[in-house]
Amino acid sequence: MLAVAGMGYFIAAMVAARAFLKARRAPLAAFAPGVSILKSLKGLDPGMMDGFRSHCRQSYAGDYELLFGVHSLADPAAAAVEELKQEFPERAIRLVECPARLGTNGKVSTLIQLAPYARHEFLLINDSDITVSPRYLERVMACFASAPGEKADAQVGLVTALYRGRAHGTLASRLEALGIATDFQAGVLLSKMIEGGLKYGLGSTLAVRGEALEAIGGFLPLVDQLADDYEMGARVAHAGYRVELSAEVVETGVPAYGWRGYLDHQLRWARTVRDARPWGYAGLIFTHGLCWALLNVLASGLSPVSIWLLGLSFFLRLALAMTVGAEVLGDHQVLPSLWLLPLRDLAAMVVWVAGFAGNTIVWRGERFALKDGKLHTLGQASK
Repeated sequence: MLAVAGMGYFIAAMVAARAFLKARRAPLAAFAPGVSILKSLKGLDPGMMDGFRSHCRQSYAGDYELLFGVHSLADPAAAAVEELKQEFPERAIRLVECPARLGTNGKVSTLIQLAPYARHEFLLINDSDITVSPRYLERVMACFASAPGEKADAQVGLVTALYRGRAHGTLASRLEALGIATDFQAGVLLSKMIEGGLKYGLGSTLAVRGEALEAIGGFLPLVDQLADDYEMGARVAHAGYRVELSAEVVETGVPAYGWRGYLDHQLRWARTVRDARPWGYAGLIFTHGLCWALLNVLASGLSPVSIWLLGLSFFLRLALAMTVGAEVLGDHQVLPSLWLLPLRDLAAMVVWVAGFAGNTIVWRGERFALKDGKLHTLGQASK
């Protein structure tokens, strides 16, 4: 029954992906307000400079600025920003030192100190390693355009975007990138279809209207939240604004993980989702269809029906991976990595089970306890 339910999930996710592909063919609205792009930096991430440059090469009709925040000017990221300013003197780029630690979430702490320097009503926050297309701002900001006759309480308050991962070298890095493209983003599209729209944000892009940010109390209420991106979108939706998914797909760098780093990162994701959406996390039992089909073969003693179910489940899993990974996200790494799907799905199931086993996570070398979305410092993680 779980194997069959898993196949149902694969089919439903493909339907959701097709609906997204159809919707993003719609023409973009002509809306290009001023935008302040805020980036919280700590250290150097893979592909970070390429990501910075892509933000400077926007074909955007409106005005925009780039604000970078660092805890200390001695951070290597500060030198990278200075190099960017030299490379793009025509762009409004500013580096701001944000020395105060206002809560356990260092990223949000920096954003709180960075936001007062923003000149524009619309703020756009994304991670330091995000690489975008030249039409990124055009596609994201078009989602804020009001439809004729639209009521004020139906305004779009926040826009987010799907993303693909760019693997770097190791097998663990490839597995994570494959999971992002063929599993996580598929779940996002399905939840959007089932819930009649998104009710949360993704850290790849959080473009927020000034009045919507003010309605949720600004960044300060998020300063102890681990899933600040999820929480921002959820709170904006709760305040009566819409959360939209842009047609843009961005790219994030996946570090060259060893197995320990990979498991720490996967567990952090899993326990964050479990804390934020406990019933949704329990419902992930149906997303492991391929693993249930494999276990069904073993439990039934290689019966012909179980082998047939496994073949059908594997076919649908491949179809979902190609539909979301290759077609929706345009991820060129997916097809060469399809042979890793069984290993990746098995690892994902192990992580899902482990996600129930505690509330401790490791984030940037520090150990935290996660409770009700908030982080509680436990100390340095062992290496």
